[in-house]
Amino acid sequence: MVRVRLSRGGGKKRPYYHIVVVDQKSKRDGKCIERIGSYDPNVENEKRITLKQDRLEHWLNQGAQMSDRVKLLQKYSLDPDNLEKRQKIKNLLLEKNRVKKQKANEAEEAPAEEAKAEEAPAEEAKAEEAPAEKNSSEDQKT
Repeated sequence: MVRVRLSRGGGKKRPYYHIVVVDQKSKRDGKCIERIGSYDPNVENEKRITLKQDRLEHWLNQGAQMSDRVKLLQKYSLDPDNLEKRQKIKNLLLEKNRVKKQKANEAEEAPAEEAKAEEAPAEEAKAEEAPAEKNSSEDQKT
């Protein structure tokens, strides 16, 4: 059976992968039938994945199976729609994190405000009692 999978290249701790069509029984870095793309995880821009979509479709029509990693790479290849979707997802995640932090800060402030609110009525009650006592003592004098 023919598979579309990754073949590792590059140096130690500097991986570089070729997306290749190989016989299922061959070694990971063994002889390939065709190279149809590459993946460089060390690059931080859109050029990290290159994939010949037409050749991939050709091999899939011939009965080739894709590995899970290649499916992910195909999903996030250089289609403009995928780039926009990834950017929207990233923005949504950032917004969710910001809201969570804001709620956590509010939750921390709420007990402090409640403690202040509990102290304030107690002080007001003392203030109200004191004049009442003075008035009662004044009433007794007259």
